[in-house]
Amino acid sequence: MMDRIADCFEELTDPRIETDNKQHELLDIVVITILAVVGGAEGWKDIGLFAQAKTDWLKTFLKLPAGPPSRDTIRRVISRLDPEEFQACFSAWIAAVSEATGGEIIAIDGKTLRRSFDHQSGQAALHMVSAWSAKNHLLLGQQSVDAKSNEITAIPKLLKMLDLNGTTVTIDAMGCQKKIARQINEQGGDYVLALKGNQQQIHTATKAAFVQAMEDPENHKCRSYQTRETNRGRIEERTYYQMRAPKNLPGRDAWPGLKSIGMVVRITERDGKTFDEVRCYLSSHRMGVKRFAEAVRSHWSVENSLHWVLDVTFDEDHSRVSKDHGAENLGLLRRMIISLFKQYKGDKQSIRQRRLNASWNDDYLLEIVAGAETA
Repeated sequence: MMDRIADCFEELTDPRIETDNKQHELLDIVVITILAVVGGAEGWKDIGLFAQAKTDWLKTFLKLPAGPPSRDTIRRVISRLDPEEFQACFSAWIAAVSEATGGEIIAIDGKTLRRSFDHQSGQAALHMVSAWSAKNHLLLGQQSVDAKSNEITAIPKLLKMLDLNGTTVTIDAMGCQKKIARQINEQGGDYVLALKGNQQQIHTATKAAFVQAMEDPENHKCRSYQTRETNRGRIEERTYYQMRAPKNLPGRDAWPGLKSIGMVVRITERDGKTFDEVRCYLSSHRMGVKRFAEAVRSHWSVENSLHWVLDVTFDEDHSRVSKDHGAENLGLLRRMIISLFKQYKGDKQSIRQRRLNASWNDDYLLEIVAGAETA
């Protein structure tokens, strides 16, 4: 395990200057932070306590020339690491312990770390955009959103980090932009983009096209697929519609590679009340309607597979880490660790249970971190 981590993190630049009193190895600090967060640590104090409590065990595979680093040392070093370098190292590590498959669906979605703000310095809460492989349950990359900008500027930077050949990229309405669609196509991928009022002309035209297809089905080839789910008294029925983008669709030529349009009608029954919602989509893919449904559902699953776990299991919304790159680097670490938990095949426990087990059982903790090799 240590050889693999050392290989992946060997290019990581030590943020400490030469005149600093470097009593602790950079790799030791990184590994302690990883292990502590896997085992339940939420912030710098927790990580420092982990290092103190596990010193004898850590010495069996780490150097620790000056004993365990303090929480302040861990905070200073991790917070000053370059986020792009840190991400590249983690990506190499996750790739080494996981098995990716081709033709994957990549969901691009954003989340705010709600308590990462700092009123004294005027720093707003950090907003992160993540690329999540829905099928493989892997974080493929993340990009912070500049405080004076939004996801529209962050998504192109994130896409540049990714190999999109043969993939389908799904993005919500905020990222439904012509430049983003063009970039996905130029990088060898296809897109499924949610439509809302920010693209009013083609949004209205898409809804009108489906209404016309339903009124005149003989002259319009519109495919449909329906699902029905019951969960804790809630009944949810979804009908997916898909058709080729009409040649006379207003605004069609402005969207690079546009080949098909989609619509989802969702009807939910809960507590005796009925709620309905209609969403429209643009796609550069001539995928079948079931594949379209899979792409849409995969994007929605990010909320349960990633964001819900971050909030409920990792308590991310209550993290007050804010100084330097601390919030961004710990946010990346949490997301990568979720990927590790998702990849582990040694049992059928929930992530919460696995995290508890890792905090109690040192051998289990190493199995999680070692990934697919020992699973």
